[in-house]
Amino acid sequence: MQTSLTVKPIEDLPLVQAGDDLALLIGEAIVRNCYELQDGDVLVVAQKIVSKSENCIIKLNEIKPSADAIRLAEEVDKDPRLVELILRESSEVVRKAPGVIIVRHRLGIVSANAGIDQSNVDHAGGECALLLPKDPDLSAARLRKSLEKTTGKRLGVIVSDSMNRPWRLGTLGFAIGSAGITVLDDRRGQKDIFGRELQVTMSNRADTIAAAAMLVMGETTERVPAAIVQGLAPENSAQTARDCIRPLSEDLFL
Repeated sequence: MQTSLTVKPIEDLPLVQAGDDLALLIGEAIVRNCYELQDGDVLVVAQKIVSKSENCIIKLNEIKPSADAIRLAEEVDKDPRLVELILRESSEVVRKAPGVIIVRHRLGIVSANAGIDQSNVDHAGGECALLLPKDPDLSAARLRKSLEKTTGKRLGVIVSDSMNRPWRLGTLGFAIGSAGITVLDDRRGQKDIFGRELQVTMSNRADTIAAAAMLVMGETTERVPAAIVQGLAPENSAQTARDCIRPLSEDLFL
């Protein structure tokens, strides 16, 4: 049982640009914040700076909307160029309504607008959109490998994003990439306090850690795109954030 955790914001990170060594920038910021990493620490990094460092920024003036994108854009009252990007990044349109497009992203994540964002992106050279990383689990693994090498500590890394949930208002942090931690804590087959066998209990540790970190990272003008969660035991789990995605065969809302 986890008895206590500490969540520390990593402040004073510079604005990330395409091609930046994100592990180096984060490592330098950790030193400036006078934090001492410990075995078991989990670094939570906002998807936005991962995408920026990996040059996932698209200029909308370079996008030519397809006929399908134009039709859908008229239905939902969105920029056809943005809708074209959403369709390119998605395998399926799940739901649509004025102002809203819910899709199944190529990574399997069901979310609004395929996770494409235009906030906190420099539009000085023309209107842009920021896509999710091509492989967030790989991004997390690379960050972990680099930071473990420079710090000598056994770490976990989560690439986090924010999303809305069905039947609930407001956004919540969740993991789109993960490395080195147990993502799903499967308690099925164990006993509850009265000896009854647990049938469905499965805790999503990655999303829970991402949500905790979001409390200090924020989403708008805080400029805190990373945090350290301390107090967890060191791990070397092979699970990744993809393990969080419910199989289509179990989707009751298709």
